Amino acid sequence: MWDDLKEELSQAQFTLTKADLAELLFEKVGLNKREAKDMVETFFTEVRQALSEGKSVKLSGFGNFLLRDKPQRPGRNPKTGEAIPISARRVVTFHASQKLKALVEGDEQAVARLDALEI
Repeated sequence: MWDDLKEELSQAQFTLTKADLAELLFEKVGLNKREAKDMVETFFTEVRQALSEGKSVKLSGFGNFLLRDKPQRPGRNPKTGEAIPISARRVVTFHASQKLKALVEGDEQAVARLDALEI
């Protein structure tokens, strides 16, 4: 299933969208189009909700979405050179799993090793 997607991605410059994910669920899993769209929307709603509540999101074999608090820091207006403070803020960061990194790098041996470690 994912090999087909990997092949498509390697053949052309491609951006995977929510609509594409829903279409894949329709084609590969057999959900009807409405169910597939709802499943994709629900997934992203749950991820957004967890992050907005201050929780991390860990997706095994894919990666982790983590929250990080950044302190206030000095900045500069690039047009005027004026010093301006950049406010403290909370940001979302993504850290790819070892398996995802190996897949992106095309390291099939590492992927096989990591697959063997999964329970």
